[in-house]
Amino acid sequence: MITLAHISDVHLAPLPPVRPGELLSKRITGFVNWQLTRRTTLHGDTLMNLVRHMRAQNPDMTAVTGDLVNLALDAEINTAFNWLQTVGTPENVCVSPGNHDAYIRGSLDRAQARWGDYITGETVDAAPFPFVRRVGDLAIVSCSSAVPTPPFFASGRFDEAQGKRLAQCLKLLDEAGYFRVVLIHHPPNVEARHPGFGLRGAKLFRRIIQEVGAELILHGHTHRSSMHSVKGPKGEVPVIGVAAAGATPGPGNTDPARYNFFRIERNGSGWSCMMREYGFQRLGSEIVMRLQTRIY
Repeated sequence: MITLAHISDVHLAPLPPVRPGELLSKRITGFVNWQLTRRTTLHGDTLMNLVRHMRAQNPDMTAVTGDLVNLALDAEINTAFNWLQTVGTPENVCVSPGNHDAYIRGSLDRAQARWGDYITGETVDAAPFPFVRRVGDLAIVSCSSAVPTPPFFASGRFDEAQGKRLAQCLKLLDEAGYFRVVLIHHPPNVEARHPGFGLRGAKLFRRIIQEVGAELILHGHTHRSSMHSVKGPKGEVPVIGVAAAGATPGPGNTDPARYNFFRIERNGSGWSCMMREYGFQRLGSEIVMRLQTRIY
């Protein structure tokens, strides 16, 4: 049996000191949003307690589907590296970046350089995404939908070049008999379509999954717990989102901080996969198991 934890939308808090010159970009809108809303709905102690609970499960791999930072300041990128070390080693933690990690031009390059082995793996060519991590029968395929966008936009992009590489990875891993989990920050399902918030290239992504297949797709971005599906060559492929990891319990957050935990094992010629969702309720300070369901 292999175990996999999924956490997303960390949005490390509090925001570090910001110099006026660092706000001469899209960051000004993010800074205002932080001051008006996210400063009160995201909390470092909530995240710390959630990670402590998650680590006690001793997952074989932890997937982080992006938005580790808020404004992609250099100080935030460095803090995110330090935070990743509290989650685990690069051997058992992998990152799929989010739109906040690519908040302005060049910030994702700086994040990749700083986060190093947490955001790298096996690739089919020199391009960094998608990359593959393997542990036992599990293969994680980490895509990137993270691109800089104009103010008031939070959309992602999945292009033909990355799609071709994803198809190659999934086909090779299928032939080798792995349980394939695809990571992408923006949800690819039809239900999440939104011109300023959704994934450009979602139709391409879904077509690849329909043609080549995968066993599971994990995403973040919506700050909500969700379960959908996309078509695969042998049936529906589950698409599962998780609430923001730093979201405090209370009336300001519909879905407070949560993580998902999967138990995966072979079952004859198929797979058995049990999912449990752990996290906070809207009221109270305890982390509880909120859901248990069989995926396969």
